[in-house]
Amino acid sequence: MRKFLAAIFAIFIFLSCSEDGAEKYTASGDALGTTYHITFFAENELPVADALDSIFRVINNSMSTYQEDSDISRINDGNTNIQVDSNFVEVFNYSEKIYNESNGYFDPTVGLLVNAYGFGPENFYEEPDSLEIDSLMTYVGFDKLKLTEDHKIRKEDPGIYMDFNAIAKGYTIDVIAKWFDEKGVDNYLIELGGELVAKGKNTENDHSWRVAIDDPQQEEGERTYQTVLSLENRALATSGNYRKFRTDSLTGEAFVHTINPLTGKARQSNLLSASVLAENCTLADGYATAFMALGLEKSKEMLQRLDGVEVYLIYAGEANEMQVYSSEGFKKYLQK
Repeated sequence: MRKFLAAIFAIFIFLSCSEDGAEKYTASGDALGTTYHITFFAENELPVADALDSIFRVINNSMSTYQEDSDISRINDGNTNIQVDSNFVEVFNYSEKIYNESNGYFDPTVGLLVNAYGFGPENFYEEPDSLEIDSLMTYVGFDKLKLTEDHKIRKEDPGIYMDFNAIAKGYTIDVIAKWFDEKGVDNYLIELGGELVAKGKNTENDHSWRVAIDDPQQEEGERTYQTVLSLENRALATSGNYRKFRTDSLTGEAFVHTINPLTGKARQSNLLSASVLAENCTLADGYATAFMALGLEKSKEMLQRLDGVEVYLIYAGEANEMQVYSSEGFKKYLQK
């Protein structure tokens, strides 16, 4: 799961003119433990700084596990009287949808198990024993949660821990996009930590928005790209473990460890990165995480059950060479 940190941000806004007479504005800064960049075209200056400040604050108060007094933190601590807001409700419902569509492979309650395995940027893989896995599985399963009509969370076990990090960043982008829509902005690109929504065109050059997918073989500190896309009215999210893959000492095969939320056990997967196009960034973000848990073949199977979703999957082949699976619908967005 990716980190969803309390907002600490600074906003920088610049402007220039586009060909249709609208002004081009850009805003960038730090928020939610990452960076964001926004480009939009409007006839008048908008209160972007105030809007972003409000959006980040409201969503953190609702769903940040790094904020001790957030709704989700208090629920995780056992408070059963929290009435969650509409943002929490939407993310909960989207999570339930993807949980069901992925047959449980996308599961916001798996965080305790992930921590037990020591999966992290500096931790080496060490499998817990079967007794520990069985104990932790008591707390895993999104179907063990219920959202009541009065917007309260009911748990089958008080020890269940919720973490929406794998979907909340995409949802935040959608909230920002909705704000621009309400202000009558027809052309914008919103990027937050690599996830993005592209609407309309870049009217400065009358082209679709051009965005890139990272190259899995780049070294730490580099910024090289695997491919470039031309997007209009689409959301894109990428989930990847390619900086955390290991090589089997006997076979030389590259793989990453992913946890099966249904069994609690870790398995080797050759899927290094999943990029997803969807109608909104909440879905794209959640599906990208689900595909990484499913692996290559199960991701292809799930894709057949989804409408309006396209994927670009990067994986390690049998000879340890990088391979790509691209759905037919994704290919039409690739820059020639």
